[in-house]
Amino acid sequence: MSKSESGLGKKLKTGLKIVLTGLALYLVFRKIDTQQLLEIVKTISWFWLIPAVLLFVLSKVATAVRLNLYFKNIGLYISEKTNFRLYLIGMFYNLFLPGGIGGDGYKVYLLNKEFKTPVKKLVQSALLDRLGGLVAIVFLMFGLFLLVDPELDFVESSLWNILMAAGLVLTIPGFWIVQKLLFKEYLPSFWSANLWSFIGQISQLICAWFILMALGIHEKILAYQLVFLLSSIVSVLPLTIGGVGARELVFVYAHSYAGIEETAAVAFSLIFFLITAGVSLAGAFVKVELEQSQ
Repeated sequence: MSKSESGLGKKLKTGLKIVLTGLALYLVFRKIDTQQLLEIVKTISWFWLIPAVLLFVLSKVATAVRLNLYFKNIGLYISEKTNFRLYLIGMFYNLFLPGGIGGDGYKVYLLNKEFKTPVKKLVQSALLDRLGGLVAIVFLMFGLFLLVDPELDFVESSLWNILMAAGLVLTIPGFWIVQKLLFKEYLPSFWSANLWSFIGQISQLICAWFILMALGIHEKILAYQLVFLLSSIVSVLPLTIGGVGARELVFVYAHSYAGIEETAAVAFSLIFFLITAGVSLAGAFVKVELEQSQ
């Protein structure tokens, strides 16, 4: 494939994501009361957003530490400071430049260039990092499904509770088997990496709680957090720019089943995105600083 064809492909992907993002946001704002959304925004208690931002940053520090554990498994030793700076750059690329090489790809490029670590091992580390985060989300979702009663007939059956309990018990052993078969080189850090995964994801759930407090939401907290975890999985899919629209759609279509307030849920989702965007923007300054030092 020529460079021009490759460039055209990237532009088409970017264009498609822009279209899907716009479509998702259109569907969201078509279904909610925008006037009510504005009223909710006006009554936000901004004080609660300070710890929300701090907890979000903590979640990213935890996941960056997890990734660095995987790097050490393949003989790549970089300081936690350098690793977190690279993580911020990756967040910036993932959120603001979805049509480019992506955050993971950029980190792989930099580390291969600087330390000559094989690309295959770096890609495996990045993939396992994503899987580790997903495993923590799925585990916590199984737990919340046992605590929250969605308004669905099949959820009220004892079979559903048995399946959720089984999922809770089998998620970590299942991940260990997958890692044993496909990522055996990384097994020495299995437990420590998973610990950091849970620290990161629980930090985001606490971040979500602070956002709910800022919005004056004091009921159905676990239901909001369950939908938040579901939306986190959907937002990872490379369909829209930074997951914008996709996350909100989950809240819109899940609100009636989870018993949460639709417009407030969208407000929550938008605030979480703004926090994510603000922290990710720091990656742009780190990138400029890195380029100037080279």
